[in-house]
Amino acid sequence: MLNAKKAKNRVDVYGERFRARVHTLSPRLQAVARYINENRDVVLEHTAIEIAAATQTSDATVVRAIQALGFAGLRDLKQTLEHWFGPAISSAEKMSTTVNALACDVNSGIDFVLEGHQHTCEVLSAPGNRYAIAQAVALLVEARQVAIFGIGASGILAEYTARLFSRIGLPAAPLNRTGIGLAEQLINVQRGDVLIMMAQKSAHREGLTTLKETRRLGVPVILLTNATDSRFSQQADVVIHVPRGGEKGKIPLHGTVLLCLEMIVLSVASATSQQAIKTVKRINEFHRGLKPGGKKG
Repeated sequence: MLNAKKAKNRVDVYGERFRARVHTLSPRLQAVARYINENRDVVLEHTAIEIAAATQTSDATVVRAIQALGFAGLRDLKQTLEHWFGPAISSAEKMSTTVNALACDVNSGIDFVLEGHQHTCEVLSAPGNRYAIAQAVALLVEARQVAIFGIGASGILAEYTARLFSRIGLPAAPLNRTGIGLAEQLINVQRGDVLIMMAQKSAHREGLTTLKETRRLGVPVILLTNATDSRFSQQADVVIHVPRGGEKGKIPLHGTVLLCLEMIVLSVASATSQQAIKTVKRINEFHRGLKPGGKKG
């Protein structure tokens, strides 16, 4: 859902033109115009070719639809939509909102985090999420390798979770860089892999590029998100709802995502217990050999 409060004090130029002119457009142009109206945040990250693919039209049709609504082109449309959305809330603003909402004592901070995790535990233990986690585990136990996508703070979780999977005998690699670094990581994803993706509402280029490659390879996607209506959710094979807090501009909690990741790893270890135990024993043997005075040759 779009943030109505954010748009309240801004003129919805696209919406006004859409309502005034959509009935005058051909069916194909109407399809493009409606898609843009209903997927504004996604359109901000899309090229004309990607919008055409989503609407089963051509990039020329996309441009004609945009111009028919009174915009010079896709760039002009995006600038209009960006103005309507307004600036994103920065991490500094989220921190300020959060600490200002808490009382000046230790207990308020403790309660904020505990309440967030308690709510997440309730959601994760619900039947729908239990079924989704079971689906995820079924995919992972058959995987050649698991790729774990996350950028920013989630990139740290991706790195840690890859180590956990490796410790139970499932080869794993993080997809946690940006730019050319992510491209170098993506080149190692192959058919037979499974992708675990941490992503929210923003359809950023890193996530879209990763999804495009996994779709090309036929790699199943397991999505951990609080935005169950996002474009990422629409393209994922399994969606696990993981609340993170962050309502009303407050900081999100990353520990809730880690909670879900550890549930998945332990469930996979349980389903492949012999392999998991054998791998951990082998790691311990390596470790003993690496200690000063450890066994040699």
